[in-house]
Amino acid sequence: MPHDPGSGVHFEVHGEGVPLVLGFPHLASFREVFGPAAAPVWQAWLDGLTDRYRVLVMDYPNIGKSHVPLPGEMTVERVSADMLSVASAAGFDRFAWVGYTWGAVVGLQLAARSPRVSGLVVGGWSPIGAQYDDMLHAVRLPPTPHAMAVLRDAAQYAQWTTFYESLTGMDEREILARIRCPALVYNGANAEPDVAGGVRYLRIARTNRLHRLELERMVWVVEEIPNADNNVLMQPDRVLPVVRRFLDGLSL
Repeated sequence: MPHDPGSGVHFEVHGEGVPLVLGFPHLASFREVFGPAAAPVWQAWLDGLTDRYRVLVMDYPNIGKSHVPLPGEMTVERVSADMLSVASAAGFDRFAWVGYTWGAVVGLQLAARSPRVSGLVVGGWSPIGAQYDDMLHAVRLPPTPHAMAVLRDAAQYAQWTTFYESLTGMDEREILARIRCPALVYNGANAEPDVAGGVRYLRIARTNRLHRLELERMVWVVEEIPNADNNVLMQPDRVLPVVRRFLDGLSL
């Protein structure tokens, strides 16, 4: 399986057609990392996209068959550069980006920094009013068992501190103003606060409702999936129709 010689990231490409990057948490080693019980979810996402799209998945950050970046190096600048390097290694010039939670954060930054992103899907996150400060506070606490599921060791958890510190002082609306590609944001209608390390966060549903009109004025598509929470990604039968309806309507 290929490694990008520039970034050292392991990746896989599935299907033929329009280039699409399926970002975190859709890893190349998804089945090995999350176990066989989760494998049908990963396969459903691939099956639901590869009839029309050439789908790139990767092991990132520092997970599966990849061993980069080091925790202290995982700034938003490094992550963005790594993503573009992997896309180039896969033969992708322009590409759509589909990400969830952290993968959505990366997509926002990447689309604002590079004209190579032809379409953007932000799942399980808020383009405006996101709780970056709360996330930074949470990742400075000891890692939870849930977080350790995707880490090699506890020391690696510091990568999230590095990443969110590099976003400190960011102007969300300035970031959105730099995004020129069509964009979709979706979340479960019941995506209300979870508790991580004692910190209540991820007020996604109410935040996206609050800013819906502003996002729509920016020509974003805003979708809310009924009777679903922050784990809606694990229900591809409900999410894929939303994502496909958006992507298939674009001239990518």
